[in-house]
Amino acid sequence: MKFLVVDDSATMRRIVVNSLNRIGFSDCVEAGDGAEALEAFDASVDFVITDWNMPNMGGLDFVRALRARPEGKTVPILMVTTRSVREDIIQAAQAGVNNYVVKPFTPQVLKEKIDAVLEACGV
Repeated sequence: MKFLVVDDSATMRRIVVNSLNRIGFSDCVEAGDGAEALEAFDASVDFVITDWNMPNMGGLDFVRALRARPEGKTVPILMVTTRSVREDIIQAAQAGVNNYVVKPFTPQVLKEKIDAVLEACGV
């Protein structure tokens, strides 16, 4: 399974990629913001993990743009962010995010959320 990890913080991308590696996923592509992620996204990407707050193109705009593409309509998307208020979680879901993780997180929490998204998507 190929992951696209999107975060403006190289440190946070490394934490997410290392967490993915620890739970058995080693195929990852990284992007520093939503615009870069749109360029990096192709049909080989099976799962997207994105931050909310990023320069150039933030996570919600990225998710909306990805969902507008035929090849991005059904790809599972997990948002990993510091934003934790209920309204933000609702807004993310309305944009097309399948599930939500609040930073900081453990690899186990990431695995549980990924498993829940995959199950809900029938993968």
